[in-house]
Amino acid sequence: MATRLRKVRRLRGSRTHGWGQVAQHRRTGAKGGSGMAGLHKHKFSYMVKYDPEHFGSNKWHPPHPSVTTKWANVGDLPNICEGKKEVDLGQLGYDKLLGKGRVAEAFKVKVPRASASAIEKVKAVGGQVEVESGEADNAEAEPSTSKNESKSEKPSQPRPNAAVGKTEKT
Repeated sequence: MATRLRKVRRLRGSRTHGWGQVAQHRRTGAKGGSGMAGLHKHKFSYMVKYDPEHFGSNKWHPPHPSVTTKWANVGDLPNICEGKKEVDLGQLGYDKLLGKGRVAEAFKVKVPRASASAIEKVKAVGGQVEVESGEADNAEAEPSTSKNESKSEKPSQPRPNAAVGKTEKT
């Protein structure tokens, strides 16, 4: 754009160039504060849209999480096995066997972790899943006893602070 056509040419001599009283629109004071100022006030909608996790506590993280980075579904087993009936998915770099898809033939699968539905589908066609880490996720675990069954039955006794023998007068 040519300089002579710019808006500033007609604003010359007006002192504030359309920004109101003296000293407005000069420094950072016109921008709503410096840094993260105002995120609970006038910049709240900005924070909700662009940084929703800015406020709040850090959530608890388990010290040793089991992170699954590479997994395979039971429907992918024929492609992974390539004609073999036995496969070690852990050696191929897979962390977990999941239950999506259908299995048409029996496979013997060795894997670090497996879901309950994956084990069920492989066993349904006569295959076998060997879980390396000891037990599968949510599968073949002993049914745990509920809280009521695990506690020993104690006879109910009155609380020590409870008033005994007092009755209301009517």
